[in-house]
Amino acid sequence: MVKQVKYGKIPAKLWLDEIDEGTLKQVVNLSELPFAFSHVALMPDAHVGFGMPIGGVLATKDVIIPNAVGVDIGCGMCAVRTEENFVSKENLKKILGLIRKMVPVGFNHHQTKQDEKYMPVDNGVLGIDSIAAREYESALKQVGTLGGGNHFIEIQRGDDGFIYLMIHSGSRNIGKQVADYYNRQAGLIREQQNDIPKSWMLDYLYIDSETGNKYILEMNYCVEFALSNRKLMMERVKEAFTDVTGKDDFGELINIPHNYASFENHFNTEVWVHRKGATRAEINETGIIPGSQGSKSYIVSGKGNPDSFRSCSHGAGRKLGRNDAQKRLSVDEESGKLDKLGVIHSIRTQKDLDEAPSAYKDIHQVMNYQQDLVEIITELSPLAVIKG
Repeated sequence: MVKQVKYGKIPAKLWLDEIDEGTLKQVVNLSELPFAFSHVALMPDAHVGFGMPIGGVLATKDVIIPNAVGVDIGCGMCAVRTEENFVSKENLKKILGLIRKMVPVGFNHHQTKQDEKYMPVDNGVLGIDSIAAREYESALKQVGTLGGGNHFIEIQRGDDGFIYLMIHSGSRNIGKQVADYYNRQAGLIREQQNDIPKSWMLDYLYIDSETGNKYILEMNYCVEFALSNRKLMMERVKEAFTDVTGKDDFGELINIPHNYASFENHFNTEVWVHRKGATRAEINETGIIPGSQGSKSYIVSGKGNPDSFRSCSHGAGRKLGRNDAQKRLSVDEESGKLDKLGVIHSIRTQKDLDEAPSAYKDIHQVMNYQQDLVEIITELSPLAVIKG
């Protein structure tokens, strides 16, 4: 389902019924950008972000917007299917214990540098004066680490009868440093041009400029670093699974990022498509749409809908901000819900409530809103989770 609304210079196409005031204001700002192309697309998991809504898709001509990519460049999902159809709760706890020993979470990094073979192939960014080159040594201790916030490692049961392993994580500090640096550079352009308000937080770089080209190079490296990060974690999650179950048969890795910009052709025009908390959904492209630790997640196949710039939601989307969730929700109620579901979860203290199920939108409704964007292949139910 999609509805079109005219807010500014270009319309917005929305895959949701209700939109909060903060998100709406950001959509209006996007629609007023002089270089925005065709329309703004808003996915059903949309909520307010920095400058651009999470769950937003924006196409631009001649410029790229660092804040429309976000600070966790290349953040995304990966999943593999195991050949197991059952894991006992006792074994799930053992697997989680092993994972915690091998995969640092939160602000923690590895104590020693990881082998360089786990890092992405240099796309030329390491041979120039770049943020990525400066952060490379630190990144060797960050690759294979989960991070914090809404990042997670989850063991799930699919409606196809198999156990799945899923990871949500991004580019760690290297992505943030790249994002922050180039957003500051974009601010200098905005000050010179004085064509959009500073308060919009949508400062841009010209594609044909040296700084714009360097950002694209660094952004792409961070996307690949985020993938390398997820791959290494997945190898260690699989190792933990095998150590406990004795089974080492796994399917191919499914991977999909949701914070990046790419040069694509839409409506017969070459444009830069920014997906911030949105994933690409080309025809028959396999993707992942996670729920919360108390709800379903989905392996999906894209339908290539042109109105969404061939995109779909990246998850359920937040219903409550982190601070609001911690203030308004109850540890006993949220943990009780998960206990009833039989999920080994992470709700222990008031601080954990920012990732409680009630902090997120109803994933079933989100999936219902985007039936024209994706087809569900496999429905996954949570069994055990590690949160960042």
